[in-house]
Amino acid sequence: MDFVIGLWNIFLQLIHNFRFADALDITLVTFIIYNAVKLVRETRAGQLVRGILVLMAVWLLSYWLNLYLMQSIISYLFQFAFIALLIVFQPEIRRALEQLGRSGIGTGKKWYLGLSFVSDEAEMRLQKNRRAVNAVVDAAAQMSRQKTGALIVFEMKTKLGDIIDTGTIVEAVPSVQIICNIFFNKAPLHDGAMIIRDGMVHAAGCILPLTKSDKVSVELGTRHRAAIGMSENSDAVIVVVSEETGQISVVRNGTITRNYTRETLNSELESLMLSEAAEPVEKRQNWIPSFRRTKK
Repeated sequence: MDFVIGLWNIFLQLIHNFRFADALDITLVTFIIYNAVKLVRETRAGQLVRGILVLMAVWLLSYWLNLYLMQSIISYLFQFAFIALLIVFQPEIRRALEQLGRSGIGTGKKWYLGLSFVSDEAEMRLQKNRRAVNAVVDAAAQMSRQKTGALIVFEMKTKLGDIIDTGTIVEAVPSVQIICNIFFNKAPLHDGAMIIRDGMVHAAGCILPLTKSDKVSVELGTRHRAAIGMSENSDAVIVVVSEETGQISVVRNGTITRNYTRETLNSELESLMLSEAAEPVEKRQNWIPSFRRTKK
């Protein structure tokens, strides 16, 4: 009974001394730990973390059993652990930083008194994106019927300059004819990926990084693995048409969704590509009338 009373008194003391800064501190640490664990579980880093935990367990065991040689070897390895972790976890660290950069922080949006000042370029960008989506949807449906393989990447916030450098600059207005001609199996650029930037067919024949995940289905070929690898290293939206089955897939954030029809593909791409571009335009349209003079 005294033990329970003692615990209760400690709890009351903690509550009495608890500050808002403590709550904020706990929330931030919990958020960081949660996202770190989530990142590790979703990547091959999970196996490496388990290996590190095994090494730590061996070190503790050698310490308790006075195994001096084993203890000294593991201690020596831990001296270089920080540099080794930076090298080994480089893809995961890069992915985490890119996700942080794609958040609302530092996106360059300018706000003043709760109003977004957006130029007419936002409306033009919306129209160009809509034209690109319509062309890709129609072309994907046609190539699906003909079982023509295709790999189309929509560049989002993460710039893909290093990927574009591996291909050929096209800079053409997207249309069904252009897209289907590029992926025609006798065309010189059909094996690579097409990059859609700012609503234009910016490049073709580009080489994408293959995913290193061991959880990818064995029935997926190189084209799908390249799409997953690209989505793991950027926020790009990738459309894949299978050459073997004609199946249409969409890949985003390392996740592949398959068996799209023309209608479902159109709905998916519109929700991903057009909603963000339409948001500032709608805010601008709602804001401007309040400053116009009322005609008598």
